[in-house]
Amino acid sequence: MITYIIIGITVVVSYICFGNQELFRKLAFIPYRTVHNHEWYRLITHGFVHADMTHLLVNMFTFWSFGTYMESAFRYMGLGTGGYLGLYFGGMVAASIYDLIRRRNDPYYVSIGASGAVSAVLFSSILLNPWGKILFFAVLPIPGIIFGVLYLAYCQYMAKQAGDNINHNAHFYGALYGLLYPVILEPSLLRVFLSHF
Repeated sequence: MITYIIIGITVVVSYICFGNQELFRKLAFIPYRTVHNHEWYRLITHGFVHADMTHLLVNMFTFWSFGTYMESAFRYMGLGTGGYLGLYFGGMVAASIYDLIRRRNDPYYVSIGASGAVSAVLFSSILLNPWGKILFFAVLPIPGIIFGVLYLAYCQYMAKQAGDNINHNAHFYGALYGLLYPVILEPSLLRVFLSHF
């Protein structure tokens, strides 16, 4: 249920921002303004804003695909709604920390989208079910653990290229958060994960 609420709010806010640049700039993650103007809310609000319909649909479809599973899993493990919200929004914040520090004095840097949070949810699902199939390029089914390794390597490679206007660092750090957060809440999950190998 929480997954659908987050998706609904994100779709509405993103759609409004498509035609409202003032609101877009108010909600976007701009590290300079976050630090110098103490606009810390941007660490969260940027996740409700997307560049275009494709960006929005890809993020929300991926979130829906894994979020409903993770929401149920968190409930089943006794981590509840609060734990699940901590996964999603904590992933959003964790994904932003690197750029918050690195870009804090760059008034022109802007980042938007829920990719860091979605990566956190996706990688938590890999932690719980490492051999579960993920559709690589939406076609080829491969085990989640293999997808995860390839994805992290790709993010690091692309972050060094820095030419496609995608915040690959957010994907990378959101993914790492998604692997660590459930283990911090429930340390026995690490033993369960390792038992799959």
